[in-house]
Amino acid sequence: MNEFVYNLIQKLKNNSLAKQSLITMFLRVFGVLFLFGLTLFLTRNYNSKIVGQYDFIRTYLLVLSALCLLGTDQSILYYAGLVNNNYTIKDLKGVYLKKVSIVIFTSLLWLVFVFFIGQKVISDFFNDPFIYPIFFKATTALGFYSLTVLNTETFRALDKIYTAELFRNIFKYFSLAIGAVYLLQIGKENYLVDSFLIGFVLLFIISFMMIINNFNQKIKEEKGEIDYLITHKEIIYRSYPMAISGMSFFLLSSFDLLFLKKYYGNETVAYYSTALKIMSIVSMFVISVNISVSSKITEFYYSNNIIELHSTLKNAARLIFVFTLPIALIICLFSKSILSFFGQGYDSANIALIILMIAILFGSMFGTAFVYLNMTGRQKIFQYIIIFAVVINFFLNKSLVPKYGIIGASLSFLASIVFWNVTTAVIIYRKDKTKVFLH
Repeated sequence: MNEFVYNLIQKLKNNSLAKQSLITMFLRVFGVLFLFGLTLFLTRNYNSKIVGQYDFIRTYLLVLSALCLLGTDQSILYYAGLVNNNYTIKDLKGVYLKKVSIVIFTSLLWLVFVFFIGQKVISDFFNDPFIYPIFFKATTALGFYSLTVLNTETFRALDKIYTAELFRNIFKYFSLAIGAVYLLQIGKENYLVDSFLIGFVLLFIISFMMIINNFNQKIKEEKGEIDYLITHKEIIYRSYPMAISGMSFFLLSSFDLLFLKKYYGNETVAYYSTALKIMSIVSMFVISVNISVSSKITEFYYSNNIIELHSTLKNAARLIFVFTLPIALIICLFSKSILSFFGQGYDSANIALIILMIAILFGSMFGTAFVYLNMTGRQKIFQYIIIFAVVINFFLNKSLVPKYGIIGASLSFLASIVFWNVTTAVIIYRKDKTKVFLH
């Protein structure tokens, strides 16, 4: 393990890519901490029902944007990788504009669908007669939210890594932060969700103008044009498989909130969402190590360097576990005090937070399991695994949440984590005789 850490430090000193990765990770961690601080402000100053409403709408946008994007946000990086090979910057701009039109179409399609479903059906489903107006507003803003996500990944495709991370982790919450402070001063706290939604209209306009300007500058510098005609059909064909895993991940962490909203209301959603945010901070350690080793997994796998591959996987699993274990234990030991810090009533998620920490700790024991499949060309295998995990998660939440509330939700999440990690590790070992788990 010491050798692995030493190697990472040496790469950081001598490799500009490693330095870029560290800065990127710093921005992501800063974004999580910014969201954490904003959450603390909301829970201490806003009614828990309003906070729960915001968390529900945020989750709704997160899940539905994955559906509206159809993987276009991820596949833009695929096309960017072909620039200077088969495609030009002009081609990439054409792909981007077609992706924008696809997202606009899918978002409008969902808006029409929600409109025809009607207020009664939606209100009855969530057992909330007042949910429809804010639900419809969120659906209207969904297109701008989805296009902002696409633009964030397009910044990455244009090699504007830091700009992408700023939009992804910080700028998206600016309007909420400003609105939260202002609304509190004028006594209009009920408009909190509106301040969150309107920000994405501004973010899309600003990011779109920046991207078009960047494309135009690069096109002027480009020598020669291929003008490869890339159709909407081809873009969707390349993009939709990438949407499946992404959508599944979002659903995996959203069914619990949906059922909690349905059976227990906004207050319970607020309590449980706070526990989820704490868990997300711990999961940053898993993400950071996986980012560091993902390219090496591909390199060693395709060069058939089995010794280095196994060594990297072993060290990564150990490093992830060592990073995660002490933080998870501290949170478990002081879970009630940590949650109480957010305000009255939040300590009711005490047991749920402990269960979520157990889930993260268990997942950390399997190191780079899902990264390994994605980096070795077995994305479809992982898609099937995660889809099964989503199905399991749905039925467990459906049966456990009505009876056990947030404890049932956290147990459903734990069961899903156990299933897909163990299944992935077993399949990898049977196919490649490779251990991705802690050993």
